[in-house]
Amino acid sequence: MAYLVTTWAISIFLLVFQIPWELIGTLHSINDHFQVTQSIISRRFNESDFLLQRSKLKPQSNSYISPLFPKYIEPVKIENKHAIDTEIDYSKFEMSTHVPIVHLKEDLHPTNNPHWKLQNATILVLCRNWELEEILGSMRSLEDRFNKDYHYPWTFLNDEPFTVEFIQWTSMMASGSVSYELIPSEDWDTPDHIDEEKYDQCVQEFIQKEIIYGHSKSYRNMCHFNSGYFFRQELTNRYDYYMRVEPGVEYFCDFQMDPFRLMKERQKKYGFIVGLHEYPETIPTLWDNVKAFFDENPNYLHPNSAIDFLIKNEQIGFNPEYITDGIEYNMCHFWSNFEIGDLNFFRSKEYIEYFEYLSNKGGFHYERWGDAPVHSIAAAMLLDKDEVHHFEDIGYYHVPFYTFPSATTMKLGKKCVVEKRGKSFAEKAGEHTIEDLNISASGCLSRWWKYGSGKRFLREYWHSEDFF
Repeated sequence: MAYLVTTWAISIFLLVFQIPWELIGTLHSINDHFQVTQSIISRRFNESDFLLQRSKLKPQSNSYISPLFPKYIEPVKIENKHAIDTEIDYSKFEMSTHVPIVHLKEDLHPTNNPHWKLQNATILVLCRNWELEEILGSMRSLEDRFNKDYHYPWTFLNDEPFTVEFIQWTSMMASGSVSYELIPSEDWDTPDHIDEEKYDQCVQEFIQKEIIYGHSKSYRNMCHFNSGYFFRQELTNRYDYYMRVEPGVEYFCDFQMDPFRLMKERQKKYGFIVGLHEYPETIPTLWDNVKAFFDENPNYLHPNSAIDFLIKNEQIGFNPEYITDGIEYNMCHFWSNFEIGDLNFFRSKEYIEYFEYLSNKGGFHYERWGDAPVHSIAAAMLLDKDEVHHFEDIGYYHVPFYTFPSATTMKLGKKCVVEKRGKSFAEKAGEHTIEDLNISASGCLSRWWKYGSGKRFLREYWHSEDFF
């Protein structure tokens, strides 16, 4: 009976581990069977280990690795700077939904790699509590495509106290530490020099003209804050660089590099993805005030500036001549819903004076000046054109525009999800049309390539330790 059981067990092992039956003749004992089986199992585990190590050396493939669950996961650090008025039991936040990169060999982890040094940078979000669902989608997309490999901290700002629910969900989504801050009213509210009666009248005129966001005083406060105060907050004062993230955006491609490191090593001060024309009716007097400022401060205009990017309006390639009804400014600007910047540029004497001058003119409120053209004009005129970088290799979507890397090989290598943007996508976005700015007449990229820093390629920013 024992012999039959043993024979049955051996047969099962042979079938499961696919041991050739021809080997039976060479096996003279149960011990031989055991040794062969153990050797095959060991070899297979070694193969799995090798494949896992190899894949972990290739950051862009991390999304496709089966999850590993270590015995201990360092808790996400949460900091609250008067952002809520309710006490939270922080002990419940024991882990992040993003498991840190786990290597079977500790020396492969980025924190143990001497060449993999994080910059003094943060991912910055200005967000309301009711935008929780949208910001979670943005966070998940950026974590999957970039931050799961780096764990940069997230900083959340709000002009109202964050709710417990908001902090719970966003802190669990982040792979790095998370901080929350309530914006002081003096940095957010309408400035004292604004005439309230005139302000109300201007808002009514914008409503009658059906100008986008013309009805919203809160939107004007946001643009004013993003133009002159986001870099002066207690939490942002800690950092040298920031990446701005907004609710409802999507990142289509693996980053495969650290954009903060690129900014520092290449001495870039401002980075963008999307360049397009501003709505002229929102900034009718902005350019006149910009010119007046630089007339008073001619030495602030950088000798190698990109001012031609702002004032040239001839046809370039598929971009037609842009008619501005006598306004010298061609309305080209960098979309600020995605921007990576050097916070010390915004803290500079030149930028502070530039912002204060514009703020005192009242155009943020009497008109509807956006922070995007204010940032863009400053970057184009105060900086060397080579200090401004176009992140062409980052696929990005913010309603109603999207953009992808132009090179097919780059889209393949960076695992871009190139969706067909049809009617269903437009309906989802609440817009009639969704445009690819790489081929759209609304874009300003060809103008930037001609008058800005030109067209750059990913290979110029290659770091061997970032790739397999």
